[in-house]
Amino acid sequence: MSDANIRIPEEARDRLAEVAAAEGLSLRAYLAHLAETVLTPTERAERAERARAVLKEWNGYDPDPAQQAELDAELDRRLGQAGAA
Repeated sequence: MSDANIRIPEEARDRLAEVAAAEGLSLRAYLAHLAETVLTPTERAERAERARAVLKEWNGYDPDPAQQAELDAELDRRLGQAGAA
């Protein structure tokens, strides 16, 4: 495996290094772990679709696009409230 150099602001590097150290990892190991565990947008969409299919089969949950937009807006509102607290 070859290494890559990534240029980021010092503040970001220092913050990531602090998080890594708190988890008992080197910055290199932490970034490798992060890259292996964070989902891409495509992977998130695929998981969401699988979850919707399971819910539909289990209990009939199958919102139409308008209902989904309404639910997304409600979630955004609640997350905004939680972030403001």
